[in-house]
Amino acid sequence: MTRKINKIVMMVAALILLPVIVAAQETADTISAQELNEVVVQAPKVIRKADMEVYHPSKSAVENSKNGIQLLSNLMIPTLTVSEALGSIQASGQSVQVRINGRESSIDQVRALLPETIKRVEWIDNPGLRYGGATHVLNFIVANPTVGGSLMTAARPALNVAWGDYMADAKFNVGRSQWEVGGNYKLTNRIKTHRDYTETFSYTDGTSVTRDETSLGGLLDNSLANMWASYNYIKPDTTVFMAEFGFHQNINERWLYNGLLRLSNGTDDILLNDTKGADGSTPTLSLYWQQSFRNKQMLVLNFNSSFYFGRSFSDYLEQLPGAQSYLTDIHTNIKDRNQAYAVEANYIRNRRNGRFTAGASYTANRNRSQYENLGGDIFHQRQDKVYLFAEYFHRFGKWTATAGMGVQYTDFLFKETNQDNHTWNLRPQATITYSLNQNHNFRLNFTSWQSTPSLAETNIVPQQLDGFQWRVGNQNLKTANSYMLTFRYGFNLPRVNSSFGVRAFASPNAITPILQCEDDKLITTYENSRGLRNLSFFLAPQIDIIPDWLMASGYIEYRMERMRGTGYTLNSNSWSGNVSIGLMHWGFVLSGQYKRAQRDLWGEKISWGEDLNIIDLSYNWKSWQFSAGIIMPFGKYDQGSKSLSKWNSNEQHMRLDMRMPYISINYNLQWGRQKHGARKLVDIDANADRSTAGGR
Repeated sequence: MTRKINKIVMMVAALILLPVIVAAQETADTISAQELNEVVVQAPKVIRKADMEVYHPSKSAVENSKNGIQLLSNLMIPTLTVSEALGSIQASGQSVQVRINGRESSIDQVRALLPETIKRVEWIDNPGLRYGGATHVLNFIVANPTVGGSLMTAARPALNVAWGDYMADAKFNVGRSQWEVGGNYKLTNRIKTHRDYTETFSYTDGTSVTRDETSLGGLLDNSLANMWASYNYIKPDTTVFMAEFGFHQNINERWLYNGLLRLSNGTDDILLNDTKGADGSTPTLSLYWQQSFRNKQMLVLNFNSSFYFGRSFSDYLEQLPGAQSYLTDIHTNIKDRNQAYAVEANYIRNRRNGRFTAGASYTANRNRSQYENLGGDIFHQRQDKVYLFAEYFHRFGKWTATAGMGVQYTDFLFKETNQDNHTWNLRPQATITYSLNQNHNFRLNFTSWQSTPSLAETNIVPQQLDGFQWRVGNQNLKTANSYMLTFRYGFNLPRVNSSFGVRAFASPNAITPILQCEDDKLITTYENSRGLRNLSFFLAPQIDIIPDWLMASGYIEYRMERMRGTGYTLNSNSWSGNVSIGLMHWGFVLSGQYKRAQRDLWGEKISWGEDLNIIDLSYNWKSWQFSAGIIMPFGKYDQGSKSLSKWNSNEQHMRLDMRMPYISINYNLQWGRQKHGARKLVDIDANADRSTAGGR
């Protein structure tokens, strides 16, 4: 493996040095911009700054978009995988924190943005300490408030199954005030599913048994609704006040699977029924106040709260064909009443060549879970988290540097056992950027963050998963630390802007599942492992094939991983990536997308998300947009995992009938000049936790 790494490093060095040599002979044909007196590099569509990349929408991208998600897709930012049809934004297989004018927002709120008011999009792949440990941040900067209003509606039904997405959003502006109300409904009802599954159990006495499943079909339901209402008061350059109420309803989340189970020990075949799901409501409230003072000083206060009222359930049944009784009959039903509160205060001071930011936050979670299948037993968990940080950015000619330190205190209390865990953790972060010239820059970034144990990982109530398997949490878990070092080289060539980089990641005490065999039972619990390490190489190009007509972008990553836990050391090498292509002309937009999901080694399991491909054709006419497309026109939908435990080796593939043709209709009505959400520089999140019922 060492020899292989050395060869790759030599190739990396060659790829880095070649464009630098070419750069010495290039004639600069772009312009530079300044903010905080820092030197930035502007390509035809991207400005490479010390802490972000800034994309300015082209005229054709705006004209061929009817909402914020469509505009983001038309920008074709390398690394990003944007799917309006599925309502998702990902980067390198990970979630992306989206913000509007600095305020943390949802994908639904991004979709409600009018494209002509989006002035720029900031892509931050090395977020600072004030972003709360986010790995990627996407910030939409919209127009300053004026007057007017807008109504946006959209509908996207599938033609062959009960699947679709529907939304409406309205904004009304009077003087310095703005009111907004909106909602969306996502339909997923009785989508056919299949599962390919085989596993081998090994026992302490050296014997083993293999179970092969033959799929007899299944169904997937996942319908949900969101509603939101907000009020903004804006006094330019002085005061901003925002109040927002949201409500999420998980209408019907259910996965049902039927199969025929064959065992290698010669026993009779077994029919099985595996069902799991959840339903519940989550109201949220957010308050925000921003006040500017003399000498470029600013104070920002933010409050957020959420409540979760719902249940999760799991049913697992095994019986012999024709029999009336069950060999295995497991029912788990958990009712949650969980609360979360968060408050944050930030102080920001801008200087001629620098910026100082300091902040403090407090987050409280109060969880109450009732196990109806265990006679109504109640389990309480309390979690408190305090976070303090200070960060400074400064420019030194062609060099820019950011350095900061965060401190996090986490406390857990388990009421039933009166067990208390508390930890202190440091969160250092630093970035150095050097701009060789207007077309080439280098950035070295070190970041760190903490991950606290979840409600499911600390829940000590035993849950039976099937006839062999159980799951139980661990209340002795400690907060886990993660560290990441990234070197990135960005370059602009005629019609091409791209970045190449190397990323090293380590989590020395990652919280991971661990499998144990006790009394012929396979028990899944959780531990602070001996650590995960990985090294990845990535390339992210964007190419103007025909300017303003035909564009392509993509991302490819090769990763080498090593995971160590109690009694095991595992290695994994894999590649992942995505490619998008778009043709825009005469009001038509033809786009295609392919994504190979990242293969993640975590604990003793390798898991992967959705491998997808989508084709879409749209036409814009006045305030209307009409489109048609198909999800998964090629290949099979696949999402699954592979267990490498010595006690249980298995491989699972979940398949859906995802070859879905759809149509889409968007309509935007605007009057006056638009006023959009206030610029929110900092945000804090309070997400109520939820339990997870058993299920394989």
